[in-house]
Amino acid sequence: VQLQASGGGLVQTGGSLRLSCVTSGSTLYYYAIGWFRQAPGKARERVACISSSDGSTYYAEPLKGRFTISRDYAENTVYLQMNNLTPEDTAVYYCAAEQGVCWDAETDFGSWGQGTQVTVSS
Repeated sequence: VQLQASGGGLVQTGGSLRLSCVTSGSTLYYYAIGWFRQAPGKARERVACISSSDGSTYYAEPLKGRFTISRDYAENTVYLQMNNLTPEDTAVYYCAAEQGVCWDAETDFGSWGQGTQVTVSS
């Protein structure tokens, strides 16, 4: 499984970004895709996830309503739409894949893409 994350950048508080995670082959049919982030000095945390089977979505509780995960089979891509960004959202964002369901722990995800930096200025 190959994953390539992109779409990060510098944005002002209140702005929006859409991250993309391009996957290989038929990944989206068999793998759950999760978005994680790691801020400086902090542990990596799961932001959102979409399961392979029925497309069920999961979000970190504090991010519900601001972040939306979606997928496009034709583009083999999973998106993370991030709205109303704050400096606390500044982090390196990663996408990861694992077969089937959305696992809770990052250690349950076996395939990772490179990170994309998101910086939110105040």
